[in-house]
Amino acid sequence: MISEKDALAAILNKVQPLPSCSTPLLGALDRFSARDIFARLPLPPFDNSAMDGYAVAAESSSAGKRLRVKSEQPAGEDRNLELKPGEAIRIFTGAPIPAGADAVIMQEDVERLGNEIIPKVNAQPHEFIRRKGSDLAEGQKIVGLGERIRPQTLGVLASQGLAEIEVGDVPRVAIISTGNELVPLSGTPKRGQIYESNSIMLHALTEKAGAAVVLVEHCADDPAALKQTLQRGMQNDVLIVSGGMSVGDHDFVKPGLSSLGAAIDLWRVAMRPGKPCLFGGAANGSIFGLPGNPLSAFCTFLKFVRPALLKMMFAAGDELFLPKVICSLTCDVENDGDRAHYLHGDLRVAGFTPIGRQESHALYGLSRANALLRIGPGARLRAGENVAVEVWA
Repeated sequence: MISEKDALAAILNKVQPLPSCSTPLLGALDRFSARDIFARLPLPPFDNSAMDGYAVAAESSSAGKRLRVKSEQPAGEDRNLELKPGEAIRIFTGAPIPAGADAVIMQEDVERLGNEIIPKVNAQPHEFIRRKGSDLAEGQKIVGLGERIRPQTLGVLASQGLAEIEVGDVPRVAIISTGNELVPLSGTPKRGQIYESNSIMLHALTEKAGAAVVLVEHCADDPAALKQTLQRGMQNDVLIVSGGMSVGDHDFVKPGLSSLGAAIDLWRVAMRPGKPCLFGGAANGSIFGLPGNPLSAFCTFLKFVRPALLKMMFAAGDELFLPKVICSLTCDVENDGDRAHYLHGDLRVAGFTPIGRQESHALYGLSRANALLRIGPGARLRAGENVAVEVWA
């Protein structure tokens, strides 16, 4: 067996980003930049007023001194106004600062008398002026290679006049579930059978990661039929197979992949749940074999498939992984085994609480969970200890 750390390193070393593509800004949301992007314009692009009020020369604008209102500068086109000491120009938020002005007095801080104002406070140099480039300098990096494009990222990109950007392409993913004991939602389980649920869960996880599911099939434990199904799945960037990964008499996935020329890079990972996990490759892309038990499939997807999909889309650094939160453990937990154990649980203000049965087949507790806690082999953690958990929405 290989450790989860070494398994993930091997997978990420093998998986490479897909070619990039150009997309309109809104189409880039939640995708990853395929290059560094630098500011073409400073922000603000010119000195402008932070308030509605009066532009003045601070040196000649003390409290009680009358100033003649010379003109008005609204937001929009610069009227190229200029003031002299003893004068003021009516100005509005976002409007360019007239020449000769070095401060803005808020309209609340003046008394207006016809074409004159009387400041109630002393004007301070640079007060209420947004200086050119004070938010963003021309040439400054605004998006890094591999950075996720968030709604606020789109805002700063639009401020630069960029109508489209280069992002990582979206992987095409095939999902195949296996097993005679599984029945589709349109069917009726016989005694000894259950509804097939992994493909729905994996489909949702795949799309949530940003990839596109283009094929979903179920195959019975029949070597010939499975080989044909696997062959169809292998025509895509990623193939995810659920079930048939162990060493039982009806586990045909590994030999089926080998017979189709797939290279098996790793099989069986020292983690619980999720030991019978496989990763390999073929001419068209990557192959993940996940355990058939739902909790095992969920955990191995988050730990191995999700980072690989994100890397294919140009994600880099921390973007590859689930966010971690330091929190307090609400109860004692221990791992007497020789493999790392991932506990699913509920993260709230009070801390992290394991929830439901921590067994690979159990599904209800997982449905109520929002975080994973890793416990190393032989480790014991006590209530009140600070722990790091991985969270998902």
